[in-house]
Amino acid sequence: MSTDRLRVALFGSGRIGQVHARNIAAHPGLDLAVIADPFLEGASRLADATGTTAVQSAEEAFSTPGLDAVVIGSPTNTHVQLIESAVGHGLAVLCEKPIDLDLPTVRACRERIAGSSVPIMLGFNRRFDPAFASVRQRLEAGEIGTLEQLTIISRDPAPAPVGYLTASGGIFRDMTIHDLDMARFFVPDIVEVSAHGSTLFSEEIRELGDYDTAVVTLRGARGELITITNSRHCAFGYDQRLEAFGSDGMLAAGNLTANPVRSYGASGTEQAGPYLPFFLERYQDAYRAELDAFATAIRTGTAPSPGFDDGMAALVLAEAATESAAAGKAVNVEGSW
Repeated sequence: MSTDRLRVALFGSGRIGQVHARNIAAHPGLDLAVIADPFLEGASRLADATGTTAVQSAEEAFSTPGLDAVVIGSPTNTHVQLIESAVGHGLAVLCEKPIDLDLPTVRACRERIAGSSVPIMLGFNRRFDPAFASVRQRLEAGEIGTLEQLTIISRDPAPAPVGYLTASGGIFRDMTIHDLDMARFFVPDIVEVSAHGSTLFSEEIRELGDYDTAVVTLRGARGELITITNSRHCAFGYDQRLEAFGSDGMLAAGNLTANPVRSYGASGTEQAGPYLPFFLERYQDAYRAELDAFATAIRTGTAPSPGFDDGMAALVLAEAATESAAAGKAVNVEGSW
């Protein structure tokens, strides 16, 4: 490992790759050494914007001198191979979710890298959202007593393009998986999953055999109940809320607006501007905090969190939700990870 700034290779120059590229380039302790993407034109544009170089193949990226780490923001079907290659080169890994859409593939990857001490972090960035992290910290400090109920609401402004949805693995593996990880952030030991899905407004999603609306209920080992509400559309914007209810009170984190000022007048009160439009804006601080935590884990030699097993556990829950919604029954996941 280099002694001062950590040199990072980025895989993927699409939407999430652009977020990571700019955050790595702006980080005081990191150098963006190279961007790799088979679509070289896009990678070159991003490299020019962030002061680095672009290559077309993973092999070229891994041969870049002095690398310390990789950030994987490429398509899901590349994640396992890139994780294993990075581990083989002794490079720390920050990989976007999910590890893969297929649980046996993830388990096989886990077995192949089991003997390695290379740090692997999963990109469940919402754990690093300042509001959500504060709720958990205050809960852990005992402010609201024993957690009894957790409510997570996540609604997108509009459905993603059909091309994306076709390869997404379905709402539970693609969208709900973030909320399933958030559920485990508060209640690590989940034993039962019950899910319901409907297609209420999108004929395109119906044709894919997927749901545009979903509700998932989880039960923790101590009886805690967690409710996740998802929708692929929301008329009032990107709806991201969390509520923790305990024996001594409640903590809630609401939606964010670009400007917190409220107006009051004869035509209405508590009037506010629109919510931040989508995840790039809503979670921009979380992405930066996630990257900082990754760098700190590498430098201190501590295990990054969330790690590979957290990524696998979230996929176990997503698989169980998919099964539950299809079969109309609860699925026991006790001891599944």
